[in-house]
Amino acid sequence: MLAVAAIMILAFMISLAVSIGEISIPLSTTAKAVSNRMFGTSFELSRIHQGIVWDYRLSRALVAASTGAALALSGVILQALLRNPLAEPYVLGISAGASTGAVCIMILGLGYGILGLSGGAFIGAVVAFLFVGLLAAGVGGTSERIILCGVAGSQLFNALTSYIVTTSANAEQARGVMFWLLGSLSGVRWPDVYLSGPVAIIGFIVCMAHVRVLDAFIFGTDAAASLGIAVRRAQIVLLGVTAFMTAAVVSIVGSIGFVGLVIPHAARFVVGPSHDRLLPAAALAGAIFMVGADIISRVIIPQQILPIGVVTALFGAPAFAIILYRARRTA
Repeated sequence: MLAVAAIMILAFMISLAVSIGEISIPLSTTAKAVSNRMFGTSFELSRIHQGIVWDYRLSRALVAASTGAALALSGVILQALLRNPLAEPYVLGISAGASTGAVCIMILGLGYGILGLSGGAFIGAVVAFLFVGLLAAGVGGTSERIILCGVAGSQLFNALTSYIVTTSANAEQARGVMFWLLGSLSGVRWPDVYLSGPVAIIGFIVCMAHVRVLDAFIFGTDAAASLGIAVRRAQIVLLGVTAFMTAAVVSIVGSIGFVGLVIPHAARFVVGPSHDRLLPAAALAGAIFMVGADIISRVIIPQQILPIGVVTALFGAPAFAIILYRARRTA
């Protein structure tokens, strides 16, 4: 029942995102425009409304939903594997590494013609993850030290990104890249839906296939191994999926924080810690949150669009403070 309600809320939020903007479009017009393109109907609509709904707003809303789902799933995985409530792609430096890889493609042209933006972001995410992993292994490998190593790795790759932008980009490139790094859905179109949608779906399927593994990791690697789980293989697969999802969404919308941190905690309050319920709840909540953040980014300031990463931080930071306060009271 809860899942059905969440799906209905997500559908409503997507419809709202398609209807709201500088040009308001009634929900009935939105439905007709989608029907004309998907089912070949012939409702009479202006070409402007048809183009706005299908070519701009619907693709933007779907990318926002799939991005939120992917980041929330990544947060659930990392928090389970590391047994640390602060673990998320942004904190562990994966997002920063993906940003560096993407900027190397965009500005320096490294691998141009061989690697696309998503390929560069994926390589950057993997490099950042390997760096953090090696650094953590050298200092003991406890979850707390992994988080600290992730913070150090994040700062390093953010510094590399800033260096590349300030030394190699012209003023127009620097402005575009910095806006993108704060998180932007302004330029997304249907090809981005065809990337982000399958990435989120594949990530969700892989995560659901490892529900028992994730539940076991809550009690530690020794407990997981005693249950017959191939710990090293599971860690490689799940962390690889996390890097894959993070790299894909960062290559499309830039680096967005707090989604992978806050949404898993919020979902646990609602459905509990069992991953067979937590994973779907987190994916749906992440999708709803990102679509809502996109709507706010477009309407909060008239005739101006805020970077979506700014909106998620403005709402995510207070939400996380509330979660920590409630956790302290119930402890």
